Amino acid sequence: MNTIHYDPAYARAMGHLLVLYTQVDQFIMEVCAARIATAPDTEARMGLAKQVGDECRHVSIQNDWISKLGIDPQPVIPSVELDRLHTRFRELEWVDFLTDLYLVIEALGSQAVEQVVPLADPGTRESLRIPLQDELDHVAFGLSELRKVLNAMSPSKRAATLANMPRRVDNLVAQLEALQLPVMDWFEAVGTRREQMMQVLDSRQDELIAQLAA
Repeated sequence: MNTIHYDPAYARAMGHLLVLYTQVDQFIMEVCAARIATAPDTEARMGLAKQVGDECRHVSIQNDWISKLGIDPQPVIPSVELDRLHTRFRELEWVDFLTDLYLVIEALGSQAVEQVVPLADPGTRESLRIPLQDELDHVAFGLSELRKVLNAMSPSKRAATLANMPRRVDNLVAQLEALQLPVMDWFEAVGTRREQMMQVLDSRQDELIAQLAA
C-alpha cells in the first residue's frame, strides 16, 4: 500500500473501510437495479434508476482512489454473505425494502462514514465528497417513498409499521454484525471513538423514525 498517512495502523484501517464502502455501494447499485421493474410507480422507478447511476459513479470513484493508493482491493465481505443479503432484499415487501435499505444501509451507513471525513487524509476526504453528497439525495428519496407507503395505510397499520421499525433496524444490524468484520476497530484506528459513534448512530435512527411518524 502506498503511504496515505504516517500511521501504518491508520493506513491499513482506512484501506479496509474504503474497500468496504465500495462493496456496499456496489451492493446498493445491484439491489436498486433489481427492484426497478417491481417498484410501485414511475416516480419510484425513476428514483431507483437515478440511484443506480449514482452508485455506479461512486464505485468508479472509489475503485480509482483505491488503485492510486495501492490498497489491496480484496473484498472484505465474502461473496457468500453478499449472496445472502441479496436474497434477503429480493424477498422484501416494498415498505421493508425501503426501511432496510434507506434507514439502515444508506442513512446510518453514510452517517458512520461522515464521522470519518474530518479525520481522513485529503485524498480520501475528496474521494468521499461526491458519494456523500449523493447519499443525502438517496436518503431523501427513501424517506419520501416511505411516507407515501405509510400515508396509504390505515391508521392502525401505519402505527404498527412505525412501531416495528426499530426492531427491523436492529434485526438487519444484527445480521450485518454476524459477518464478524472488525468495522468498529477500523473506525477507531482512523480516529473515531466507539461510544461517540454509537451515540451518533442511535440519535440518527431516532431522528429518522420521528420524521416518518410526524
